[in-house]
Amino acid sequence: MTEPVRLERTSGLAVIVIDNPPVNALGAAVRQRLAKAMAEAVADDTVTAIVLTADGRTFPAGADIAEFGQPVVAPSLPDLCNQIEASPKPVLAALHGTVLGGGLELAMAAHFRVAHEAAQLGLPEITLGLIPGAGGTQRTPRLIGVEAALELMLSGLPISAQEAHELGLVDGVAGDDLRDIVIMLAKETPSVNPASKKRQHMMDGTEYMAQIALWRAELGDELAPNKIVDCVEAALLLPFEGGMDLEREAFAECLASPVSAGLRHAFFAERRVAKFPELKDSHARPVDHIGILGGRVAGAALACACLDAGFPVTVLERGQAGTTQALERIGRHYQREAAAGRVSQQKGAEALDRLTLTDDPAKMGSADFVLDCMPEDTARKTQMLRNLDAVLKPGAIYAANTPDQDVEALAHVAGRPADTLIFHMTGPGAKLAEIGVLRHTAPDVVVTAHALARALRKVPVRCAAEPDLVANTLLHAYREACDRLLLRGALPNQVDGALRKFGMVIGPYEMLDHTGLHIAHMRRKSRSTPKALMLLDRMAEAGWLGRKSGQGYYVYDFEGGAGMLNPKMVQLLEAERQQRRVELEAISDADICTEVVLALIAAGAGLVERGVVQRPSDIDAVMIHGLGYPRARGGPMHEGDQMGTFDVARRIDKLAEKDPKGWRVAPVLRKLAAERHRFSDLNAV
Repeated sequence: MTEPVRLERTSGLAVIVIDNPPVNALGAAVRQRLAKAMAEAVADDTVTAIVLTADGRTFPAGADIAEFGQPVVAPSLPDLCNQIEASPKPVLAALHGTVLGGGLELAMAAHFRVAHEAAQLGLPEITLGLIPGAGGTQRTPRLIGVEAALELMLSGLPISAQEAHELGLVDGVAGDDLRDIVIMLAKETPSVNPASKKRQHMMDGTEYMAQIALWRAELGDELAPNKIVDCVEAALLLPFEGGMDLEREAFAECLASPVSAGLRHAFFAERRVAKFPELKDSHARPVDHIGILGGRVAGAALACACLDAGFPVTVLERGQAGTTQALERIGRHYQREAAAGRVSQQKGAEALDRLTLTDDPAKMGSADFVLDCMPEDTARKTQMLRNLDAVLKPGAIYAANTPDQDVEALAHVAGRPADTLIFHMTGPGAKLAEIGVLRHTAPDVVVTAHALARALRKVPVRCAAEPDLVANTLLHAYREACDRLLLRGALPNQVDGALRKFGMVIGPYEMLDHTGLHIAHMRRKSRSTPKALMLLDRMAEAGWLGRKSGQGYYVYDFEGGAGMLNPKMVQLLEAERQQRRVELEAISDADICTEVVLALIAAGAGLVERGVVQRPSDIDAVMIHGLGYPRARGGPMHEGDQMGTFDVARRIDKLAEKDPKGWRVAPVLRKLAAERHRFSDLNAV
């Protein structure tokens, strides 16, 4: 096995090369060998300077997050950074790729830094509910000043090499000859100039503290941002060693927080969910041209997503009227994007140049990947697919955009069962792409869909092709839980308010009014499961469609402003309660949030039980990226682990005593509860 760090000696220099693919993460083995190499270089009397560099695609892109929360293996990253900075011989760092988190802290411990012109540098620890913990809060303000340091740490966003140079975070920028230039500079034996000794950005203490006060006034009560400001303040007020001690304590406090645990779980869930088993032995087919069947709302949205990713797209619609309407929808998208400043008019025009609209199936012959967004008209769809079978080239992939149909049957109609799957995405703003795998889907077809999802900047989720896939199954469980709460005594505005405080971007009834009650009504009609509440159906049948019609769960003014609770809806709700002879309860906001989470856990456990998803954490990734679940909570399955599976099963059983049709403990949850295991124990797949 190749050593993750090697020491090379050349012309009086020690060149320490980190080689720990894929991202040179600073795990224990790398830290130990870096410390050993540094000690050897310092002890070698023939060495006049030390160069830190890395092979592969990047200088260390951060610490090994999997080690967080585990016993620290010496040397810790802060101790390693202090060892580097304390070197009596100058240490120069050659930075390339994504120099993030612990990687940038390692670089700041060097005495001189040069970055490749394409490098990105940042301190994104806040996205994990953490603070820089290896001297970042102490060295960064000394190098670039308090305002820039806080902006870098509190935003979590990377900056370019050029911006880093302008700020003083790096001492130079180079091209592809980066390592040669740094070695040449090292031969000139620059002076040892530790960041911890720099004070030029701290000479005006009054202005420094004024900046601290300004940033602190903008913060809420989240732990990590406040700790970052505290530590940067300490960089001025305490000696360097005292500031490091405070940083270490603050990092440990953040690490132990529920928010950091949730964010770290979400981080790993996103990486696991993209690990399809087919990726091991199969390769993606080339996709140079995408065909889309249907140019209505879903088809137009998918067309825009594909155009934005640079693909040529052909949209097939019925007749001149259909193609004209599709062009108008897609054109309006780029007009809105240009007006909002998200895309230039030139980029929008270039995207439209890649678009072809047609009513001739023969024009789909060059498509490599065909996305079916046609309305659910079985006879029409069957005829269209038979026509396409004659023109699609061998190896072209057929992907249904919705699971609300017999895709297995359509695969045979299309004449290509091995080349068929489901690729479900709701719009250009959606972050999720569900890839439903059928019985006969070829592995390389799955890998191709995975690659397309990545190209569209979506999180790919592999699932078995059962009705509703994953996101809609969870959405139904979410809404039905909320409806049960309404039936027992809550009101829509209380449910919406409680779940917004919980962290959802928008409440469920606000969302239904926004998307249109008729859409949810049609979906409910197609489902055979019993409905907890008929309220939505009665409103939709009465023509109350939400914002579109001016009333739904709420009533809206003509300007489309915030809605007030609809008194006529309340009357319908009260009538249904009386009809069902429901005994009303006092329901708190905490009750609402707890029951919603339990319903999502129960539905997620059912998906795991049926093998629809590969692992429980996939449920969390879908909830976060598909349904707006608060990332800091990690997802419902993670929250189930925090409650304890035994307690979750007990609570669901208690709810089932009153409502056996609405609540059920899946066997996999029952087994985990009996054995006192966690959902996370099933995440190793």
